[in-house]
Amino acid sequence: MAQNILFLAHVDESGTALPRVAYETLGMALDMASQIGGTLTVGLVGENVQDVADSLVATGARILGVSGREFVYPRYASDAAAVQAICELVAAEVVIVPGTSRFLRVVAGVAARLKGSVDTHLTSLSMVGGTLSASRWFYRQRLEAVIQRQARPWFLVMDSGCHAAWTGDRGVAAVEKIDVKLPPESLRTRFAGVRVPNSDAQTIRPDAKLLFVAGAGWCKKQPDGTTHLPEAETAILDFLRISGASLGGSKSLVDQSGENQVVLRFMTHLNQVGQTGSTPRHPKGLSTCCHGEEPHVVGWRFISERRAINLDPNCGWARGKADVVYVADAFQVMAKLNALLAQRTDRKEEPVHAAV
Repeated sequence: MAQNILFLAHVDESGTALPRVAYETLGMALDMASQIGGTLTVGLVGENVQDVADSLVATGARILGVSGREFVYPRYASDAAAVQAICELVAAEVVIVPGTSRFLRVVAGVAARLKGSVDTHLTSLSMVGGTLSASRWFYRQRLEAVIQRQARPWFLVMDSGCHAAWTGDRGVAAVEKIDVKLPPESLRTRFAGVRVPNSDAQTIRPDAKLLFVAGAGWCKKQPDGTTHLPEAETAILDFLRISGASLGGSKSLVDQSGENQVVLRFMTHLNQVGQTGSTPRHPKGLSTCCHGEEPHVVGWRFISERRAINLDPNCGWARGKADVVYVADAFQVMAKLNALLAQRTDRKEEPVHAAV
């Protein structure tokens, strides 16, 4: 049965494009509209949505926009009002939303206002028995659930890395502007500014092409009977700086900070991969000094190419969980790798991540 489908997105910090996950979600929305024979409408929120709308002309969809200075920065009151206004005008039965931090804060509230339903962290949409179905992972990414709901509107919030990003030629879009009047009390919350770490201090990079995972072995005694934490920190940070990789950590490593053990000072629970941590979707992964236990491997299920460095040839990674296992000392391997990457950078060759 044909359904009225709404794709929602907000303008990113540049003011002229959408977040990457939004283009991936748009590709998903177009696929679903084609499968169920539904009508797709695009709803945009931002200070100026015309530039973004022009880049979406090739979708052939009707484009609605809520714009103005009140919608430049994330704020629950203004974003919720904008999303609600678009949904009410379209009367959409299915609302497909990219899983950005900005929209994750508001879609549940809007769904409640419209007496609808919402599901987040979805990885795919499909037709099962002629019914729209959404999939997501539960129980530490071990169980995949297929969800169907009768309530409408149904808000479907998609995770990144689950669909090819949509691309199309630019044009001149006819944007239908929606005037949203915000009550004075909703403007009491004001944007003060953005505080971000220095680029060399940032270790979590969702868009990086390589995920580097450090295990507890970096903090244990080495063959000389002592730990080498300063050398470990230098080797890892140098690699992250030169390669542009994102840093992950095994649960056993990040837990050490609460057990009064020696730790890597830049490693936190936000870096944890697998088990109760994140499930990254980088194209490549390199694991070092990890045991390769199942929870850690589960966290890598969406990484296409997995490699590991470990002195133990019988570790979990060597038993078929990685594509390549280097039986070697991670300290020595990373020192040599950093030297090679530094030479490549000095010669201004191709991006270093392509050689990792």
